[in-house]
Amino acid sequence: MGRLVIISNRAPSVDGSGDSGGLVVALKDALAKDGGLWIGGAPKQTDAPSPSLIFHHRQDFDIGLFELEPKLYRDYYLGYSNSVLWPALHGRVDLIDVQPCYAAAYREVAGRLARLIAETVRDDDLIWVHDYQLIPLAHELKALGVKSRIGFFLHIPLPDLQTFKAIPDWRDLARWLADYDLIGFQTRRDLGHMINIFRHTLRGELRSNGNMGIAGREVALGCFPISINVDGFRRLAAEGAVNTPAPSLPRLIGVDRLDYSKGLPQRLVGYQKFLESHAAFHGKVSLLQIAPPTRDDVDAYKAIRTELEHLAGHINGRFGTVDWTPVQYIHRALPRDELAVLFRLSRVGLVTPLFDGMNLVAKEYVAAQDAADPGVLVLSQFAGAAEEMPEALIVNPHDPQDIAQAISTALEMPLGERIERHDALYSHLQDHDVDHWCAAFLKRLVSVERLDVDGVARFPGLEPWAQVG
Repeated sequence: MGRLVIISNRAPSVDGSGDSGGLVVALKDALAKDGGLWIGGAPKQTDAPSPSLIFHHRQDFDIGLFELEPKLYRDYYLGYSNSVLWPALHGRVDLIDVQPCYAAAYREVAGRLARLIAETVRDDDLIWVHDYQLIPLAHELKALGVKSRIGFFLHIPLPDLQTFKAIPDWRDLARWLADYDLIGFQTRRDLGHMINIFRHTLRGELRSNGNMGIAGREVALGCFPISINVDGFRRLAAEGAVNTPAPSLPRLIGVDRLDYSKGLPQRLVGYQKFLESHAAFHGKVSLLQIAPPTRDDVDAYKAIRTELEHLAGHINGRFGTVDWTPVQYIHRALPRDELAVLFRLSRVGLVTPLFDGMNLVAKEYVAAQDAADPGVLVLSQFAGAAEEMPEALIVNPHDPQDIAQAISTALEMPLGERIERHDALYSHLQDHDVDHWCAAFLKRLVSVERLDVDGVARFPGLEPWAQVG
């Protein structure tokens, strides 16, 4: 039995100080069980990158860092990954910025990383690649003769066929995806899109076992909704709230990276419509919007920040008084323990993205609530979380009147209904927490047929970290 090898654009901190991130928390226990390895990008780029992985040993698992030159990193990450793939996969084809150097850098990074990985992995290792920045990796690894099983998980959405075809290199992307042994998605929606893309691009055939037959081999597909440490986040919120005074007014809260996919301007317009039509709530409710900066070097992100600041100022100027600020806007990240308390002490959680793979804020808000007096989650129908959380108030984020009505419904909802909805949501989250997500994916990947070095197919037993209850 080999190691679990995680590969992502960014690696955890070498000293464990940055382990609060969702993906690290989700995977570090599985890595620690058999002395796994996490391979990811070094924090800083250098003009003279190391020709090999830079290894660091932690008590729980090892880390291998790869370095990139600044220009190559910009073209690969800010360029192709976040100016081509990110907008396209979120349905914003109007924001795609096509530059030849971007696609070349994207492929070069995958090829270079594959060569570094091939030097360190063994045939019985299990490789799990994460997210859109590294889609070509299985293709490059198999071209080098790597025989390990290779799984891929897409954390963001996969659009429909016609939107996918707006990507200049869409045929290559489909072929690269087909080189994985298992592809995991957040939602049944995205899984259906992948099946359709494979059918129309690579003449894929859906088999009775749910896999796709493509060019003489099978590609396993699955839906694996990511989650959080539910009970741990609940404890974090409850313990922090003990010494934190409740807000003077019922609070609505939104916590999102400053990104055009999150529907932040649409959310503020919906809140404005609520204030316009519910004068009785003037001076009696407030919205706290936390939107940390992200990718400030990309023009589309500068535009969304300007628009959001304008809308917040407009609402405060129109409705605010000396004693009441309708919108509190924070443009910086807050520590996770502070967010947990803010969620617990907020009557309404607003999670209204235009298109999202999952959106763990929705799950964190529910987990943080006081079960005896819970708040209400308002959730976009286009968030992946909506497939799992029907007890939330589901809204169309493009319709400001729908958002306004949901806010009113949430604020006026009787305690009994709030408890009933929360109990159902929390119970599901407990049964489908982050450990369940990780184990379900690994169990499926372990079961994928693999060719041994001598070319003989075999089906292994389940490794201990792939057991799912």
